[in-house]
Amino acid sequence: MARLWLLLSAFAGFTGVGLGAFAAHGMKSRLTPEYLAVFQTGTHYQLIHALALFGVALLAMQRPTRLVNAAGALFALGIALFSGSLYLLTLTGVSKLGMITPLGGLAFLAGWLCLGLVAWKRV
Repeated sequence: MARLWLLLSAFAGFTGVGLGAFAAHGMKSRLTPEYLAVFQTGTHYQLIHALALFGVALLAMQRPTRLVNAAGALFALGIALFSGSLYLLTLTGVSKLGMITPLGGLAFLAGWLCLGLVAWKRV
């Protein structure tokens, strides 16, 4: 599983940087300042959790447990739901997509909880 988390980390980091540049340069004149900020929030959280996935990959190499893998899965799900819904919201203008965003936030929180439980059990 460590390889999967590392691949997802690289993919999320690569696409996060690309999407951030796309928004800053290609979409700046096409999006309202509010939508541009929403898009940037998506890239911000994606990049943070790309690094979190990198940490999960390293941890999975040393301590491959169900909680470590759950954290990786939850971070990946969070990126898809949280950041993905924000990207789609800004590009389509469909405001109902904003209802998906909190589910991604919950996935992020659950992923961090799993990492906390790994640390707690390890001591």
